[in-house]
Amino acid sequence: MRLQVKGKNLSVNPDIQEYAEQKLHKIGRHLHDEATQVELELSVEKNPSIAERQVAEATIWTKGPVLRARESSRDMHAAIDLLIDKLERQAKRYREKRQRKHLARQHVRGQPPAHTDGHEELASEPMIVKTKQFAVKPMSAEEAALQLELIGHDFFVFRNDDSEEVNVLYRRRDGNYGLIEPIA
Repeated sequence: MRLQVKGKNLSVNPDIQEYAEQKLHKIGRHLHDEATQVELELSVEKNPSIAERQVAEATIWTKGPVLRARESSRDMHAAIDLLIDKLERQAKRYREKRQRKHLARQHVRGQPPAHTDGHEELASEPMIVKTKQFAVKPMSAEEAALQLELIGHDFFVFRNDDSEEVNVLYRRRDGNYGLIEPIA
């Protein structure tokens, strides 16, 4: 993990640099080897009417999403602490999301789920549990509305015989129908 600490409107003294580096390495345990580069920018707002003028802003590039956070306080150490808390929450959420995807892939392949560290609530996230395949027949929107009434669903997928594109007809809350047409 490459770490860069920069200062804007202030010079970063070795004490702050060491403190920031020590705190940022804590996030590494949530990301394992995912974090490739971390950039921390420390600054002081010049506007005297702003009470919390010490600002810490970080960007973490991972193999997946880019994590960003910005926090301010009256003290630079406090701003860094607040920033680290926010980044840890983001990193934890990212890690759990990856675990859920991994468990879902195992479930789809028919493998028993791996050990989940006691986090059984991870399975409460919505996931695809059924896949259907059907022929998309060419028809008019009016014919699709009749088919929608016959099957009793909230939507109907069909190939529009005018445009030859796949369209979706859906029932609106007001009882009317909506038509979704793709734009090429």
